[in-house]
Amino acid sequence: MFDYALLPHEFRRRFLPPNLAPSDWQQLEKAFTALENREIRSRKELEEWLGDESELSAAIFEEAAVRYVRMTTQTENKDYEKAYLDFVEIVQPKATEREFLLDRKYVGCRFRSELRKDYYFVIDRRKENNVSLFRNENLELEKQDAKLGQQYYKVTGAMTVQFEGQERTMQYMRRYLEEPDRGLRQRAWEASEARRLREREKLEQVFDDLVKVRHRIAVNAGFENYRDYAFRKKERFEYTSEDALSFHDAVEESFVPLAREIYQKQRERLGIDTLRPWDIFADPEGKRPLHPFNSAEDLVRGCIKVHESISPDLAKQFKRLRDLNLLDLESRPGKAPGGYNYELSEVRLPFIFTNAVGRDDDVYTLLHESGHAFHTFATRESGLLFGYRGESIPSEFAEVASTTMEFIGGEHLSGVFYDEGDAARSMRSHLSDMVRLMGWVATIDSFQQWVYTHPDHSREERSDFWVGVQERYGVGESWEGYEEARESYWQRQLHLFEVPFYYIEYNIAAVGAINLWLRYRKDPKDAVEAYRESLSLGGSKPIPELFEAAGISWDFGSGMVERYAKELRRVLTSLDEAKIPMKG
Repeated sequence: MFDYALLPHEFRRRFLPPNLAPSDWQQLEKAFTALENREIRSRKELEEWLGDESELSAAIFEEAAVRYVRMTTQTENKDYEKAYLDFVEIVQPKATEREFLLDRKYVGCRFRSELRKDYYFVIDRRKENNVSLFRNENLELEKQDAKLGQQYYKVTGAMTVQFEGQERTMQYMRRYLEEPDRGLRQRAWEASEARRLREREKLEQVFDDLVKVRHRIAVNAGFENYRDYAFRKKERFEYTSEDALSFHDAVEESFVPLAREIYQKQRERLGIDTLRPWDIFADPEGKRPLHPFNSAEDLVRGCIKVHESISPDLAKQFKRLRDLNLLDLESRPGKAPGGYNYELSEVRLPFIFTNAVGRDDDVYTLLHESGHAFHTFATRESGLLFGYRGESIPSEFAEVASTTMEFIGGEHLSGVFYDEGDAARSMRSHLSDMVRLMGWVATIDSFQQWVYTHPDHSREERSDFWVGVQERYGVGESWEGYEEARESYWQRQLHLFEVPFYYIEYNIAAVGAINLWLRYRKDPKDAVEAYRESLSLGGSKPIPELFEAAGISWDFGSGMVERYAKELRRVLTSLDEAKIPMKG
C-alpha cells in the first residue's frame, strides 16, 4: 500500500523551510507573502524568484497528489475522503488566489522582457494567460467542480456486480466480455449495464450540476461557453476547437471505415448475424481470452522484461517504482475506476494506479502508464522549473510518451507474457482496439463540444445527441433492445466528469506514437533515442517543437490521418496472414 512517508526526499528545498507542511495554510501564506513582497531588481533576481515560486507550487501540488492517491486507492475510507475534500475546499482556492497575485506580479515585472525566449517562452505565455482568465468569483465554483468530480469516483468506485455466485468489480466484469461463450458474454454485459443503470439518475444529476458550474465559470471569465474557456485554460494555442472538429472528420473518413471493416470481419468469423456490444472484445476466432498474468507481481515482472528489451535504463526506472511501492495495480472493491500516473512533484517520482484483473489490456495499460512515468524520470534531474514538469507538460505530448510505450512494448510480449502465436494475437487485438479508439475519442470530444456549447440542453437532447454521435463514429454494432443502456453509455467515461476536454489529446498523440512505432520497427535504437531525448524537454517548448524533437510532424490533417490508417491496415493484414514476425 502507498506510504508517502517512506519515500526518499533527494531534492532539498532552497526557499521553503524543510518542515513546512503544505496542508497548513498559515505556513503557505507566509511563503506567498514573501514572494509577493520580494523586490526584483534584475533579470537574475527574476529567475531566482521564478525558481522559488516553482518550489512553492511543487509543494502544494504534491500535497494534493498524495491526498488524491489515497482517496482514489481507498474510496470508502472516510478519513482520506475528508482529507482530500478539506484540501480542495480550504487550501486550493486560497492558493489559486495567491498564485494569481504572483502571476500578476510577474506579468508586470519590467525584467520579464530580458528573460531567454528559448527557455521562458512557455511559462511567460502561461502566466499571461492565467492572469487574463482569473476571476475571484470562480474560486468557489472551481471548488464545487472538484467536489462533484469526487462524487463520480465515489459512486463508480462502489459499483460491484453479483455474477456467477461471486461479487465482482466492474473492471473484473470486463474479463467475461472476452470469453468465447457468447451467452456468457451477453449475461455479463447485461449484468454490468443493469448495475450502471441503477446509478444513471445519480450520475445524470452530477453531470447536470457540473455543466451548470462550468458554464458559470466560463461566463464569469468572459467566454460565451465552457468549450472556448476550456481550450484557453488548457493552453491550446496551437489548435482550435474547429481544428478538433476537422480532425474528427478525418478520423471518420479514414479510421471509422477501417474499424467497421475489422469488426464486420469479426462478426463473420464469429458466425453471428448481428454484432452486439458484448461481441466487441471477443476473439474473432472464438479462442479463449488471453491470460497474460495471475497477479500484480507477475504483471510487474513481465513489464520489467519488456522494458529491458527496449532500454535497460527504462527498466531500471521501472524497477525503482516497484521497489518504492509506487505501483497500485490490482482491481478491488472500493477502488476508483481507471488508471493514471501522478507525479509526486517534490520527491520527483511517479505513482502508477491501474485496475488490473488479468486481461491482455492490463498489460498495455501498465505500459501506457509507464510511459508517463518515464516522462517524470526524464525530467527528474534536468533542473526544469516545476511549470515544465508533471501535469504542466502538454497532454498532447505527454500522451505520445505513454501511447508510444504501448506500441513498442507490444513488440516484446513474446517469451514474456505469451508464446509467439499469442503475442501476435495480442498485437492484432491491440491494434484493432487502437483503430476503434480513434473513433471513440472523436465521439467523446464531439459530445463534449456539443454539451458545453448547448448548456441549456435537456437530458433527452443530451441522450439523443450522444446516440447520434456514437452512431457516426462507432463500429456498427446493434443496440436493439438496449436503448436505455446506449443512451447513458457516456457515463462510463470518467474524463467527462473529472477532467473535461482532456480526451482529444489521445488521438493527437496516437498519430505521433504511430510515427515513432513505425520508426522503431525499422531502427529501434534511433526511435528510443528520439523518444527519450524529447521526453527530457518536459513542457519547456511549445507543442510543435516537442513533436519536432521526437522527429514527428505537428500535423493531424486528413492526409496524415489517412496515411497512418493505411499503415495500420497494412500491419493488421500482415498479422492476419502471419507474414510479420514478432520481435523479442
